[in-house]
Parts: sequence; structure tokens; C-alpha cells
Amino acid sequence: MADAIADTRRLYTKPQNLNDAYGPPSNFLEIDVSNPETVGVGRGRYTTYEVRLKTNLPIFKLKESSVRRRYSDFEWLRAELERESKVVVPPLPGKALFRQLPFRGDDGIFDDSFIEERRQGLEQFLNKVAGHPLAQNERCLHMFLQDESVDKNYTPSKIRQA
Repeated sequence: MADAIADTRRLYTKPQNLNDAYGPPSNFLEIDVSNPETVGVGRGRYTTYEVRLKTNLPIFKLKESSVRRRYSDFEWLRAELERESKVVVPPLPGKALFRQLPFRGDDGIFDDSFIEERRQGLEQFLNKVAGHPLAQNERCLHMFLQDESVDKNYTPSKIRQA
């Protein structure tokens, strides 16, 4: 019986101090996909999304960044990560081919409800991918999240912690 009492004593942890409770979190990475904007006309029409990042992880050169990306950029990132990393890359929200057919009763891929659904899916995708330690080492992820434009002719490489 004395052993049982000794075991439960180990479960008690020291009380949290004010700095632990209210200080900055140890490591955080927040990514929001927001503010969809549809640009262009006819067959050249597409939607871009703002990708905002906030982090204190030392591997990212900018602690806050904001870039605009379109769906094809997300497809590029997914393909690069699949090819370059050992990460099991989650799927993107679907291409919505039926929404691209003519003579629909709504705006197809430019319909507000579809854009919002896709925005949520892209945000979930990015948070899963960027939260993975192996993906965080990939140059393509850093370029996607923090560079003004995506250089699809870049040389794949690993990022080393600063």
C-alpha cells in the first residue's frame, strides 16, 4: 500500500508560475489562409488567398509574413514536398472539376461558398504540413510561406536552423 501512495505523489507537479501561465508560448506556428480575391476575366480568372504566418520557431527567417497564393501554388508545394521530403503529405481540397463546367446555376469555382470551403481546406493543409518537423526543413515550404513569389525553378535544399 505504501508503494501506491508513493506513486501518486509523483503525479503532483509544481504550481505554474505567472511567467509560465502568461508568458509567451514556448514554440508556436500559426498559419491563416484568408481574404480570398478573384482576379482576371474569362479563362484567365482565378482566386488568390492571403497566407499569413506568425511564429517564434528559429528555423523561419521571418517571424511574421504575409503572401498571396493561388490554388496551383498549393499544388506545386504539395508535389515538391512529396518529392523532396519523407513526410506523408496530406491531400489538398479537391479540384472541383464539376464546378468548372459551363451553364451552371451558380458561379462554379468562384461561388462564395466554394471559395470559403476551399479556403478552410487549404488552411488545414498548410497547418498540418508546416507543423511537421521534417517539412520545416524544406526550402520549398519556406519559399511558399515567406517569399513574395514562388520560384518554381528553385534548387531543392534543406534549411538549417539559424
